Amino acid sequence: MNSENPSEHPDTPLGVTTLIGYERGEWVVYLEVAFPDGVRRHRIRAYRTRRLAEMAADMYRRGAMRDVPFQNEGL
Repeated sequence: MNSENPSEHPDTPLGVTTLIGYERGEWVVYLEVAFPDGVRRHRIRAYRTRRLAEMAADMYRRGAMRDVPFQNEGL
């Protein structure tokens, strides 16, 4: 039986995004993964410039999306 109800698979991610924040003089990249039971945020790494953080965030997001094709990404 092929079920399309995400709540039946709580460990299956529904989506992924990256965030960039400024903390203590550095730009920090976070990876947020949405699951049926909530969102989990992971602090990845801090960078000295915003541009480096933006490039890294894009690579992390694309890497996370590589394993699980999300339906709503890229909109």
